Amino acid sequence: MLALPLLVAAFTAAPPPQTTIPLWEGKAPHAVGDSATDKPTVTVYRPAADKANGAAVVVCPGGGYGGLAMDHEGTQIAEYFNGLGVTAVVLKYRTANKERPGPLHPAPLTDAQRAIRLVRARAKEFGVDPARVGIMGFSAGGHLASTAGTHFDAGLKDGDAIDKETCRPDFLILAYPVITLEAGVTHGGTRHNLIGPKADHQLVDELSNEKQVTKNTPPTFIFHTSADTAVVPENAVRFYVALKKAGVPAELHIYEKGRHGVGLGRDPKWTGGELSVATWPDRLTDWLKTRGVLGRNEK
Repeated sequence: MLALPLLVAAFTAAPPPQTTIPLWEGKAPHAVGDSATDKPTVTVYRPAADKANGAAVVVCPGGGYGGLAMDHEGTQIAEYFNGLGVTAVVLKYRTANKERPGPLHPAPLTDAQRAIRLVRARAKEFGVDPARVGIMGFSAGGHLASTAGTHFDAGLKDGDAIDKETCRPDFLILAYPVITLEAGVTHGGTRHNLIGPKADHQLVDELSNEKQVTKNTPPTFIFHTSADTAVVPENAVRFYVALKKAGVPAELHIYEKGRHGVGLGRDPKWTGGELSVATWPDRLTDWLKTRGVLGRNEK
């Protein structure tokens, strides 16, 4: 393992080249105003041409649906994927604040679905294989990613050319995810911002994604820590068990130590110097190779 100063330096380098694109040219569906919060975008980070292998991942940073951790769960993740030859598409989805109060649903899911569709619609431009487009999420972003992986369609009849693309991701990557919205297991802020304090039981069940897994849910990689008290690891376990029951390929890693929000697990700002979780990106890389996601450059 690299010495700590080298690890920190490796993940504080200048970010890769990027292009930010609005998800809709006009007003976004379910927008309640005209603030920046109601204008979702994606920022596309492309790998070096000699490393690109055609895979792409939409990245959903966490923040309890009340903000977005765009650095250690966005830009740094894009750097990791670019290093593997994967195009990273960091999603700025809608979150709750004074300008755009909650409850948010279905706006964030609409944003995630549109991001997946956009990558497929512009696959040739981005140098992406439309059959290797996944989605990754951290914390509440993990809830969003798991929602996209359990609530999808083959394309919309109405709308523009982008909407006609399928929004089913080809694989899921979930990092310390919120999965259920059931009281006692969910993260309270996530639930409050997404569906509000008075949501009916039917909506709670619909967005408790362990209850929505089917045989068509994409193959999934999950990472969590036992020490996480903000989003308890039962969330990850519930989703893994549901995947196994449905016969969906799945891999789960639960580390003993590591606080909530560790990101790549290599920055002492987020780990408190505990580096035992720093191997999870290596396990993810192995899984992506095993699944054939990395294509010609997977060795």
